[in-house]
Amino acid sequence: MDRWLIVGLGNPEPKYLANRHNAGFMVLDELAARAGGRFKAHKSRADVLETQAAILAKPLTFMNLSGGPTKALGDFYKIGPDRLIVVHDELDVPYGALRAKFGGGVNGHNGLKSITSALGTRDYLRVRFGIGRPPGRMDPASFVLRDFGTAERKDLPFLVDRAADVVESLIARGLEATQNDYHRADLHISGPPR
Repeated sequence: MDRWLIVGLGNPEPKYLANRHNAGFMVLDELAARAGGRFKAHKSRADVLETQAAILAKPLTFMNLSGGPTKALGDFYKIGPDRLIVVHDELDVPYGALRAKFGGGVNGHNGLKSITSALGTRDYLRVRFGIGRPPGRMDPASFVLRDFGTAERKDLPFLVDRAADVVESLIARGLEATQNDYHRADLHISGPPR
């Protein structure tokens, strides 16, 4: 069976751990916990966990350099962009909502910009973890590097769990079925899709 490459985006230093920009890392940690495995350093400048179905990866470069490790991993494992899923935070999706999509623009997201540039294509799957827009006139760059707020943290474990479900659904059932289940309602905190 051909494996998938699942890349979660974030920043590697401990001070960024709980930032909105690290939602991708949080989802990959959940997928690793489900697989019962541990990430190990890989020569591609990423922490990697190999499972039967997928290579899980967290680039150890900063967000805006995520493309180098992503391309290196694809080359190393011989996995093309058609079997790549990138999990990332998304300002244009409200907090509590998740979106699966294929291709499209990068919406100013530096991690996606780097990956698209390194791969030479934007045709790969994305799981967009909604973080919403910053309040008032706050600079989006400052907003993404802040920790989730107190109210958000209450729902965060559920949303991380749900985003991991979306990744697994993409692998098992494809984009259309996943979108039908997870886009139907912004399920927010209402339990699994019916």
